[in-house]
Amino acid sequence: MTDREVMEFDVVVVGGGPAGLSAACRIMQRAQAEEKEISVCLVEKGSEVGAHILSGAVVDQIALAELFPDWKEKGAPLTTQVNSDELFWLGSEKNARSLSHWMVPKTLHNDGNYIISLGNLSRWLAEQAEELGVEVFPGFSAAHLSYDSDGNVEGIITGDMGVAENGTEKDGFMPGMLLKAKYTVFAEGCRGHLGKELMSHFELDKDKAPQHYGLGIKELWDVPEAQSKPGAVIHTAGWPLGNEAGGGGFLYHLENNQVVVGLIVDLNYKNPYLSPYDEFQKYKHHPLIAQHLKGAKRVSYGARAIAKGGWASLPKMSFPGGLVIGCDAGTLNPAKIKGTHTAMKSGILAADTIFDALQMETPPAELHQFNDALRNSWLGKELQQARNFVPVMHKLGTFWGGAYNWLDQNIFSGALPFTFNDMTPDYACLELAEKHVAPEYKKPDGLLSFDKLSSVFLSNTNHEEDQPCHLQLKDPNIPVQSNLMKFDEPAQRYCPAGVYEIVESNNESIFQINSQNCIHCKTCDIKDPAQNITWVTPEGAGGPNYPNM
Repeated sequence: MTDREVMEFDVVVVGGGPAGLSAACRIMQRAQAEEKEISVCLVEKGSEVGAHILSGAVVDQIALAELFPDWKEKGAPLTTQVNSDELFWLGSEKNARSLSHWMVPKTLHNDGNYIISLGNLSRWLAEQAEELGVEVFPGFSAAHLSYDSDGNVEGIITGDMGVAENGTEKDGFMPGMLLKAKYTVFAEGCRGHLGKELMSHFELDKDKAPQHYGLGIKELWDVPEAQSKPGAVIHTAGWPLGNEAGGGGFLYHLENNQVVVGLIVDLNYKNPYLSPYDEFQKYKHHPLIAQHLKGAKRVSYGARAIAKGGWASLPKMSFPGGLVIGCDAGTLNPAKIKGTHTAMKSGILAADTIFDALQMETPPAELHQFNDALRNSWLGKELQQARNFVPVMHKLGTFWGGAYNWLDQNIFSGALPFTFNDMTPDYACLELAEKHVAPEYKKPDGLLSFDKLSSVFLSNTNHEEDQPCHLQLKDPNIPVQSNLMKFDEPAQRYCPAGVYEIVESNNESIFQINSQNCIHCKTCDIKDPAQNITWVTPEGAGGPNYPNM
């Protein structure tokens, strides 16, 4: 048994995104206001807070204003308010039709919202947390759960440092620490690997619709000053995905002559030949998008899965010893395509629940009341009103699903007396390759479209090479003996970073994992049709290093 250093806190928060940081800040705000001594530690697997954070992002500042009413005076990085908001239907690779404001579901209106870098907002929140007394540990991955003798979660074990690929200890080996807490808050983001274990171990998602996901791919561009339109927001539906997949594109103008462009592809698509990455490269060639990138320079690239199942997929969020919050639980509002304000609100509610419990003479093992607090808050009501958005889009498609959602949201404010559910997991939607034709993807031109490896380079991704592979196969034979035969091994296409390859050697097909390329998007853990790939955290500080995403 490894001899580990043990550190004890009142609260341990796993994940330095908006949910976890909001929880940490709120607990310390309450502690200071009521003159209580509470210790809070936050661990973040990225090399710094914000390094792994990726989002569009247009944000509603409602939760930020609850947490820090004086956020403007404190210098929060929300400087570009939306001043132009358009939704286009792309009928073809050349055609674009602007939809009138009244035709757009009101949940997609962005009046009063801000275009931001979510990574920079997380960095700012981390500064506030440290000023409040939170101990923030970047570069430490939460590798394992720790249970006490009663089966309650008592904290987490950080990843060992200095383990070779073959499992032996290298020079300078450092065992991970056991961080013990009265309550542990899991805010790892979408498809967190410990959150996934908690769901299974405590059956938190029992009797719930399966979580549904999208893959968001994003680039940051420097544009000529004459083309910069800070505050402009463009969303698109239709081409290039068409009938192949749900989803849509976006282009936002930030400050400092920068533009973000991206595509979200729903991961319930059927065609195993579809490549979300190549669909995105295609998307940028549409005249509507290309005109904003003329003469511009691409400076960053990234991708991340999005938990978008909403209300029907929301699990029980409490368990003995802690809570799971934010996108780890799936609090994103799919009707708004926004998850920052909801994640932050879940963190605020978690903090209030935990703080109140810590004041009891005998704090309860499980904070059951958190589930009711969330459902009775504006967050719960917002998700309940949007409950049909995703299942209707899945059942009726982008056009007719959009029409239903317009009626539901604009006329009835989500109060139509119908509740739809999609009970088919995304991975189970993939169909045999023999039923489909491979889409045509043109060779990248190096101006608007690029190959995967050059894109991964711009994500600043790095992992210690001599370490155990963090992409684990339950059965190493499945990729070639099953997935290749049935689906032409879709991992080589659904991964947006070129991690998976089928290599032919001596008339033999070999499944190769280039884990060094992994940008931690979690798509493989979600979309693999055999559910054979499990993403676990690599050594702390590994992965992408996003500068302004």
